[in-house]
Formats: sequence, structure tokens, C-alpha cells
Amino acid sequence: MKNKGLRYDIEVLKVGLIQQSNGSDIEENIKKLERNIRYCSEKGAQLIVLQELHNSLYFCQTENTRVFDLAETIPGASTDRFGILAKELGVVLVLSLFEKRAPGLYHNTAVVIEKDGTIAGKYRKMHIPDDPAYYEKFYFTPGDLGFEPVSTSFGKLGVLVCWDQWYPEAARLMALKGANLLIYSTAIGWESSDTTEEKARQKDAWVISQRGHAVANGLPVISVNRVGHEPDPSGQTNGIQFWGNSFVAGPQGELLTEASTDGEECLIVDIDMKRSENVRRWWPFFRDRRIDYFGDLTERFID
Repeated sequence: MKNKGLRYDIEVLKVGLIQQSNGSDIEENIKKLERNIRYCSEKGAQLIVLQELHNSLYFCQTENTRVFDLAETIPGASTDRFGILAKELGVVLVLSLFEKRAPGLYHNTAVVIEKDGTIAGKYRKMHIPDDPAYYEKFYFTPGDLGFEPVSTSFGKLGVLVCWDQWYPEAARLMALKGANLLIYSTAIGWESSDTTEEKARQKDAWVISQRGHAVANGLPVISVNRVGHEPDPSGQTNGIQFWGNSFVAGPQGELLTEASTDGEECLIVDIDMKRSENVRRWWPFFRDRRIDYFGDLTERFID
């Protein structure tokens, strides 16, 4: 993997977010992604972010050892294929793949492809959920690469994955290591038995938490979710209705763009890369942090 230097002269970065529904045909899903990447590029996007586990259905609704056959090495088929496209279009891509690291050892891994088609870096999902219909601990080993931003030609990307969204420590560590943006690839939705009120609470909490990361760290946040209904292969539940709502927030938590909850969309947004500096001058949270009293944060619980 190559480590690219930063371009500090970028004032405005045009970003593309791809919110799409997936089916059981992986090749068709990838072809749709390629079409959407080309569309975003045609609209001027320089950085394009894809949703979590974008090649397939969200397979974690059940525990099935045959599903491990979907995993791939990094580098591998997907990084090669999307690398060719990134080089052709001159864009940076944020991928989300089911990584086969070794026999019996798998990760949920984000990969950043540089605009020359090379792998700029990767991040292995650190926080792994194990909830009804989200049985990720069966498939994924927790990440061991830490919270390290990936350096690209468009800045240092603090790439995280889905369940990481709920942990302010993850966003903070990326920010402390110089991330220029926080990026979350996501697969989250509703179960049909949830009430309308509960659905609203869940989605609002998801947005609020991530906007809070933007405010607390003075950084833009990019969050890309999938959309559409995916059935439960076991038939024990009614499946997941992914709520979409992909969005970008500025460094004060202001919404710059937001997608619908029920449609496929490609969002294009301009991000002011100089704004974080001014926001951190107005709100000097990093200056005022009492790091001399934060040691207890490494405890599981303080009895």
C-alpha cells in the first residue's frame, strides 16, 4: 500500500455519496455501483463513498458458514476492479469489503483507493455488534489496525464503519491523529415490528450522534447508508428496511446534504476544507480538553 502526501491547497472538495439498494446478484450490484460511480464522477466528484458491504446483500441477518465464501482478500478482485475504475476517472474511492485475512479469520474492512488506482490504506471495523438481525460477531473479528486516518491526495480520511458511529472515542482518536474528514460506511435499518415512533427515535439518534461527532471535533462528517428492504433468509423476522438518509454534516454539525429514507440516490456536495480551521478557533474544544483527568476512559466501567 502506498502512503500519499496531502494536498493542503484544496479549499473545496466535491464528494459523492452512493445510496443504493442491493439484490442477491453480486455482479449486478457491482455494475450498478460502477454506473453510480461514473455518474458521480461526471458531476465532478473527487471523493466517492460507498455503503457498508456494498457488493452483496447484508448477510448478517443469519449465521451461516457458507456465507464466508463471499469473503475476499485485500488486495483482491474488488480492489483490482474498483482500482481500475478509480484510475480511469481520477477519483478517490472508499470501499467496504468482507475481508478474508486467513482461513477462519475475517474482517469488515474499509479500503481507500487512491485516484491512481492503488490502495492508499484500509481500516478494519473495530466495534462489532451482535444484535437480532445484526449477527456480525459470527462473521467478523474486531479490527486490529487502530484508529489511523488514511492519507490521500485529498487529505487524511478518518474512515470508520457503521457500529463505530456510536462511539465518540473512535471519532476523537481519528481527529487527534489529524483526520480532515470523518467517513462512515453504514448498513442500518428498521425491523418491521418497530412502531413508527420507535423508528423515528432510532433514525434521529443515528443522525444526532454523528452530527455530534462533527461538532465535538470540528470536522465534516460523511455518512453513507444503504436503502431498501432485504428479507431475512431464515424467515424468522420480516427482514430489514434500510433507512437510507445518507448525509453530510459540516464542522458545526450543520447539514450540507441529506438523502431520502426510501430511494436510491447519488448525492453530490461541496465541502469547504478550510472551514474546520475557523470553527476550531471559535470553539477551541481541543485546547480545553482536560487530558490529565481522562485516564479513566480506558476502564470498562468505574464502580
